Amino acid sequence: MKVENRKEGEVEGEGRKQEVKVGAGERASAGSRAAQQEAWAFGRHLGSSRETDTFAIMQNVTVTVEEFVLHCAIEPDQKNLTIISLFFIYLVTMIGNLLVIVVITTNPHLHTPMFSYICFLAIIDAVNSSNLIPRMLAVLLFNSSAVPYGPCLLQMSVVYFLGIMEAHLLVVMACDRYVAVVYPLRYPSIVTSKVVWVSIFLVNIIALAILTPYLVYVRELSFCHTNILPYCFCDYATMVQISCTNDPKYIVILSITTGIQSVYCLGLTAFSYLRIATAALKITSVKGKQKVFSTLLTHLLVVGLFYIPLTISYILPGVGVKLSAEACNTMVIVAIMVPPMMNPLIYSFRNKEIKGSIRRLFTGKRTSPQTDMD
Repeated sequence: MKVENRKEGEVEGEGRKQEVKVGAGERASAGSRAAQQEAWAFGRHLGSSRETDTFAIMQNVTVTVEEFVLHCAIEPDQKNLTIISLFFIYLVTMIGNLLVIVVITTNPHLHTPMFSYICFLAIIDAVNSSNLIPRMLAVLLFNSSAVPYGPCLLQMSVVYFLGIMEAHLLVVMACDRYVAVVYPLRYPSIVTSKVVWVSIFLVNIIALAILTPYLVYVRELSFCHTNILPYCFCDYATMVQISCTNDPKYIVILSITTGIQSVYCLGLTAFSYLRIATAALKITSVKGKQKVFSTLLTHLLVVGLFYIPLTISYILPGVGVKLSAEACNTMVIVAIMVPPMMNPLIYSFRNKEIKGSIRRLFTGKRTSPQTDMD
């Protein structure tokens, strides 16, 4: 532990800011507990003077960490099952999404707005899964739980940035299907390549704008009690919970941004699918109706798995409802890791054009282009 004193004024005993760096030699839970004891010892040292002086000093103490220790709240008897499940999810996710990316990028017939969105979704899912699951497996398999401060913030930023992007991309994709079904004759003139790239650019800008306050706030957090994150990866909400910074703004912003996003993202998505369902009712063919409603239900299942657990886990803490670490870990695994595994199956592999391209990729046989707008 390092203590650095930096004067902010000339008055003795006032305006003195001290920075404590915890975790320089911590590589396991035992080390992190030692760091906690040192931090508390430092607090007791500060408290050796009068109470008023102690309060004044503690107001100007910033305690930072050089690393965090991840602690997955998983029962020992469920550890092996969790490892196998994560490995299976990661394997299926990477194979499915990389296959989608290769098939779409190498087939000129698939360079259409719908498939461009699907390809971008596959890229997000592959990157986000690679950002999370290997680290979680390392923690569970090798007890590699120590994460330096910088890489921890980077992982948190990538998770939030890609999560926000995916939330808005799902809205864009729902609107794309809405235009294709409700206005099929005008679709080519409405959803052009320019519209696709502009919408993807806006999705990136929105994600960056929402992420920026988190990046500012997380740098302001002070960690004077512990550097152990009771989570399977670096997460902003968990950092706020273990910090000794009591300002409610740090957790309220999470609830507000998540709540607003959930309302308009789910609202637009529900509106689009409702209009598609209304249009499907006009189809005379029974098989046609079944096909459309089957597609809608599977899409809504994936959207629900993505939005609902994240909304619950991020909004409830902001309104004073505490969730157990096990519950948070479970909801995050469901919301962040299951949809990327299912997206290729839902959005891609049921499509005739994609299936034909995959067959040609592995067999070398040419297939006639058949555009299927499922």
